[in-house]
Amino acid sequence: MLSVVRNLSLLLLTASALTACNGGSSATAGEPSAADTGPAPIETQQASFVVETLASGLDHPWGLAFVTPDRILITERSGQLRIFEDGKLSEPVQGLPEIWVGGQGGLLDVAANQGWIYFSYSEPGSLPLTNSTAVARGKLNGRQLSELEVIFSQEPKYVSRAHFGSRLVFSGGYLFITLGERFSAKDDAQTLDNHHGKVVRIFPDGRVPEDNPYQGQDNALPEIWSIGHRNIQGATLHPTTGALWIHEHGPQGGDEINIPEPGENYGWPVITYGEKYGGGKIGEGTEKPGMEQPLYYWVPSIAPSGMTFYTGTAFPQWRGDLFVGSLKFRQLVRLELDGNEVVGEERMLQDAVGDRIRDVVQGPDGLLYLLTDEDNGRLLRLKPVTQDSGVR
Repeated sequence: MLSVVRNLSLLLLTASALTACNGGSSATAGEPSAADTGPAPIETQQASFVVETLASGLDHPWGLAFVTPDRILITERSGQLRIFEDGKLSEPVQGLPEIWVGGQGGLLDVAANQGWIYFSYSEPGSLPLTNSTAVARGKLNGRQLSELEVIFSQEPKYVSRAHFGSRLVFSGGYLFITLGERFSAKDDAQTLDNHHGKVVRIFPDGRVPEDNPYQGQDNALPEIWSIGHRNIQGATLHPTTGALWIHEHGPQGGDEINIPEPGENYGWPVITYGEKYGGGKIGEGTEKPGMEQPLYYWVPSIAPSGMTFYTGTAFPQWRGDLFVGSLKFRQLVRLELDGNEVVGEERMLQDAVGDRIRDVVQGPDGLLYLLTDEDNGRLLRLKPVTQDSGVR
């Protein structure tokens, strides 16, 4: 049975941070969906499409993953894992571990790999109010998880309701996990004795690769891949190079896209293009020797969440572009690339969707699927409009 720990702490989080990082009609649990194409096709710089609402009534959905072309797993931050199949949302899957729910914490990302279902979540600690990001896996049989095992727990546990990360990406037989710095005022993201503000790399069963950059180093946690991150809520693989790309929330300004390399330092909180909430300098400026510059950054912040490269054929104009959800501006951001350089940016969907976009994933059908992070969250699909004025 799913057991959810609901935190009743009076711990306060800066309202701006919660707004930035936390953030229809169709199928609700057990009911069939109805396609909602909106009043008219949406015209963008390079494509025309309609937005279909496949499911609604979700409680702050956070991550989605295709198990098969016709079966989608969706997490709700309040602690439920649901299945969208045959136009319907299932009742919650049973067998999840104990989950700490509060603030930005709860059930987070989800991924499917070689018959296992992986998910990240806020794991309660043994001391009151403490928690951290953890990753577990299990086998899905109908609506029941079995063979459940926790394969990673962020250390140390911390009293915080914010900045859990996290995205899960499989690459080359490894699992990358992105982790937030837990909204800590300390320099945890710069030290190797904790998992705060890090990208970590493990094997899918939780073992640590021997060639991780800090493996065997004194006072360093061996799972660490890169350091100096803030709150990473987007991660994907480049379709040509296979490199891991991430984005992370800045504070007030300074959201970043990075390509995390083993053993590299991405600067937080020593260097940043952002500033304190309400104004004021953070750290030592925007550059420092030994610390990497972002590939791209936003000032003001867009509060990014979810990210995918487009490689499908339904929108040939978009092939190779990078798509990022925006919580703050309730938009979908399209970035045009020349190698690793961003050469163009288009923002779309603000007026059409009107909700915070939490995740964006390319489906096996070559279409883009979005989750909106609201208490009546929706699963959306972008479908192209052909020249003969029909939806394809």
